[in-house]
Amino acid sequence: MDNQILKEKIKKFETMINTADETLAEQLIAEDAKFFTPASPEPLQGASGYLSVVHWMRKGFSDVQWKAEDVIADDNKAAVHWTLTGTHDGEFFGVKPTGAKIKTSVMNFYYFNENGKITNDIAAEGMIGILRALGLSK
Repeated sequence: MDNQILKEKIKKFETMINTADETLAEQLIAEDAKFFTPASPEPLQGASGYLSVVHWMRKGFSDVQWKAEDVIADDNKAAVHWTLTGTHDGEFFGVKPTGAKIKTSVMNFYYFNENGKITNDIAAEGMIGILRALGLSK
């Protein structure tokens, strides 16, 4: 797939995760896509699965926003360096709201099928292992 097309898809994906747009999610994410997250012991699937992660984050950080800082695309994959910001105004991993402002960097790799839809998102899986080992995640 053309690198510029992949970068444009990531830009639309950024809009989707910042707005929780279901229609856009269905356009961008394959039905059989599987996503691993500390919010669930089992992989989540498809657009609705990915959006459940977005909604989970919003419960802890109602103003959460992702900004794609860098996108490197090649063939059927894209690497994205995100900056995530938000205010801890809801319970998150059992931690009561603190009002703390967060700003952190996140790195994700996205894989696309021949139809240009996301089939997989590899994101900080090492961190998930750490959280689970400490009993802070399912």
